[in-house]
Amino acid sequence: MSKVKIKPLADRVLVESAAAEEKTASGIIIPDTAKEKPQRGRIVAVGTGKKDEPLTVKEGDEVLYGKYAGTEITYEGKEYLIMRESDIFAIL
Repeated sequence: MSKVKIKPLADRVLVESAAAEEKTASGIIIPDTAKEKPQRGRIVAVGTGKKDEPLTVKEGDEVLYGKYAGTEITYEGKEYLIMRESDIFAIL
């Protein structure tokens, strides 16, 4: 697991998005302009949680989140999303 020097605050988490699909199930190659944003990723860093609500996710968890959830950031050449834990739908 990569160590990132970003520490999210409160109930926020840092997510590394999974790669977008390159091909369809039938083998058709999808061009960059038609690719959908991934809705799955791996948690890289977590905040401390709120005072009365500890976080239920931890580093390394694979998660599903909303298509437009979070804020995109670039750190040391890698793309990440920072979002609230409430934006996460499920742990895989």
